[in-house]
Amino acid sequence: MSTFKELGLSQNVLKALTDLGYENPTPIQLQSIPQVLSSKVDLKAFAQTGTGKTAAFSLPIIEQIDSNSKNTQAIILSPTRELAVQIAKNIEEFTKYCDGVNVIAVYGGSSIEDQIRKLKKGVQIVVGTPGRTVDLIKRRVLDLNSIQWVVLDEADEMLNMGFKDELDAILESTPATKQTLLFSATFPREVEDIARHYMTKPVEITSGEKNKSSDQVSHQYYVVSERNRYNALKRIADVNPDIYSIIFCRTRRETQEVADNLIRDGYNADSLHGDLSQAQRDSVMEKFRKKHLQILVATDVAARGLDVNDLTHVINHKLPDQIESYNHRSGRTGRAGKEGISIAIVTAREKGKLSPIERNIGKKFISTPIPTGKEICQNQLLKLIDKVHDIKINETEISDFLPSIYEKLEGMDREELIKRFVSLEFNSFLTYYENAPDLNDSEQMKRSADTRGKRRDDENMTRFFINIGRKDKLNPARLIGLINDQSIAKNIEIGQIEILDTFSFFELDKNYQEETLSSFQNNDVDFEGRNVNVEITEKKRSGRGGSGGSGGRRRDRDDKGSSEGSSRSRSGGGRARSKDRKTSGGSDFSGFGRKRSDSKSPFGGNKSTKRRGRD
Repeated sequence: MSTFKELGLSQNVLKALTDLGYENPTPIQLQSIPQVLSSKVDLKAFAQTGTGKTAAFSLPIIEQIDSNSKNTQAIILSPTRELAVQIAKNIEEFTKYCDGVNVIAVYGGSSIEDQIRKLKKGVQIVVGTPGRTVDLIKRRVLDLNSIQWVVLDEADEMLNMGFKDELDAILESTPATKQTLLFSATFPREVEDIARHYMTKPVEITSGEKNKSSDQVSHQYYVVSERNRYNALKRIADVNPDIYSIIFCRTRRETQEVADNLIRDGYNADSLHGDLSQAQRDSVMEKFRKKHLQILVATDVAARGLDVNDLTHVINHKLPDQIESYNHRSGRTGRAGKEGISIAIVTAREKGKLSPIERNIGKKFISTPIPTGKEICQNQLLKLIDKVHDIKINETEISDFLPSIYEKLEGMDREELIKRFVSLEFNSFLTYYENAPDLNDSEQMKRSADTRGKRRDDENMTRFFINIGRKDKLNPARLIGLINDQSIAKNIEIGQIEILDTFSFFELDKNYQEETLSSFQNNDVDFEGRNVNVEITEKKRSGRGGSGGSGGRRRDRDDKGSSEGSSRSRSGGGRARSKDRKTSGGSDFSGFGRKRSDSKSPFGGNKSTKRRGRD
């Protein structure tokens, strides 16, 4: 096996690598380092996330930097501030014994005046995000005349984020004699275009197959209903006691909502997205690296640059819009030779999105059942037993208490002690998952739908009009969720539901009709960008308007496509009871019925002590 010394690195660099625990080069380092050291030809390199790209391009540059010159000789571009900071930190570690070599990370969200002052003192290597780099060039603070190397790290992601104009401006401003090093985890057409326009007959090297997933990562998917997506997520976390994971969401809002829900339910979790200040982001990342957090909920952009090698799982709360982004997500686990699991949570309609991803990564997704309460209890209990088995006993400190303990436990044999000890924890698990439904039970879901389809005219129900319908992507499940989100009452009974094109009807226990109206009015409810309006309407009997409606009440109106209203077994008409289901974090149907007063998960770790504010 090759060593770094055999690649032609100097003693000062080798000493720094030894301090960092680097022993043998990775495949991409094995190919890139000698190439850049021995040639000025441009380099186009494919390397999966977590394969050591930073060392692959920075070590040969460090070896050739003129430390006697204060001019900027290398510029490294990265898509995010986190990745820029991480690269700069790595280079500082690599140059620990290289006198006179200075590096700076330049990025938005940090004081540009401080960055300008450091640049004026003389910096040979600049690591920057495209936007801030262009800003410094326009201010004539960053001089590119002496540039010998330009590195485009995560080129695909920079293009995905819309930095093409900035990359064009930077590359056009650098000397024609420079060496361009392009590193990317995937090679879509846009990256190939950059290479074609700004590189001259580049050498191409590959670590693994282009666009393929790491062999260390297995891919699983769970099929859920939309209303159970979050509850499935919690069960996945609960069935893995040692989970150390990033949960990826598509938007900042979704990221914050999922993180807030997890924190509320007692998990060691936090969020990472663009609405946080740099100080907040740094704080979250530091806690996550130190494993003070088990779960990080993040957007794709915010998670770039996270240098974490021990992730057990990557969870796609929702699949990304772009196929290539899945490869970036899954590449956060299965690093440094360790195995990892990438999970996709999808609805039945979203299953079709898995096929193009499979073709892209060259692997098949494994269909996996959502964990049951029994499976979760078993895993958590065995984890507890392992902890007890491995605990170190402090004989000195505990000895004074043992006589009293022995006295209290006198008369109990070994088996009874074990049973009582196990029950102490197991009973809480059982209570937590008592009557938890099997989210995989399609027959149960069918029976529920059949029950809803049986109309029962009931004078104890009030019929309501709501100004949203099929065209607003409303369905019975989403309407039930919307009703429960208003926290009208515990165990409120929901009657017939009729979903029409532009509006809908639903029935609720008439004892709560005023609470229903006030809840929707006072909460300023929004659904898919539309302001929701709810009014009481008269009941409709045998195709005729019912009697007994009070003044100001709305009569049912005709609506195109109203056949869904008559086909109630399909539309969700009939009665549905919003029951308490004691499961993970309280209700196991999001928004369904009342939550347990002790809704904190017994599996998720300690809740964060203080929620940080947002910008």
